Amino acid sequence: MSETQRMTHWGPVLALGGVWGFSEAALGMYLRACASSVSGSIMTGAAFLFLAAAWTLSPKARTVAVVAGTAAAFKLLDALLLGLPVLHGAIGNPIFAIVMEGAAFMLIVSVVAKPLAEKPYGQALSGGLGALVAVNLFPLVRYATGVAPCVTGTAYPLALYYAPVAVGLSCLTVPLGVRAGAALAAFEARAWRLRWLSPAALAACLGALVLLRAL
Repeated sequence: MSETQRMTHWGPVLALGGVWGFSEAALGMYLRACASSVSGSIMTGAAFLFLAAAWTLSPKARTVAVVAGTAAAFKLLDALLLGLPVLHGAIGNPIFAIVMEGAAFMLIVSVVAKPLAEKPYGQALSGGLGALVAVNLFPLVRYATGVAPCVTGTAYPLALYYAPVAVGLSCLTVPLGVRAGAALAAFEARAWRLRWLSPAALAACLGALVLLRAL
C-alpha cells in the first residue's frame, strides 16, 4: 500500500474502527443467530476498505490491531446492549471474522512487494488475496467460539459459497480505502484545528449504536 506519513493518526484510525464496528452492528440488527446469504461477504469487502484506509494512515501492525480491535469492541458493546453472551453466534462469530480479516490483511501486505502495492492494480490484487485468505480461515470459527459457521441448504459454509463476492468487492474496496486513508491524512495535516472531528465521529458511532438498540 502507499504510505502517507510515518506518524500514527490515532484519531482517524479509531474513527475508522468505530464506523466499521457500527456497520457490523447495523447490518446484523435483525440477525440474531446467523448471517443472511451474502451479508457476511459484503462485510468482508467493507472490512478491507477500513483496514486499507487505516494502513495508509499508518502502515504498522499495531494500527491494524487497533482498527480491528475497535470494531470488535463495538460487537462486545452490542452483546451487552442485546443481552447476548459473547460466544453467541451473532457476536462471537463476527468478532472472529474481524480478527481473521485483520490477520489476512497483515499477511498479504507483508508479502506483496511495495512497488506493486503502490499501484491500483496491486492494491486490488492485495484486496482479493486478503479476502480469499480471510474467507478460508472463517470456517475455523467453530473451534474458537463453539458455534458452527452459517451454511447453505447443502451444509456448505456461506463464507466459502459467496467467496467470489468477498474477493470481488475487496478488489474494489482496498484501492478505495487507500485513497480514503490518504485523504484523511491530508485533511489532518491541513486542518489540524479540526482534529476533534475524529473522536467526535467515534462518539457519534457509539451513540448511534446505543440509540439503534434502544429503538
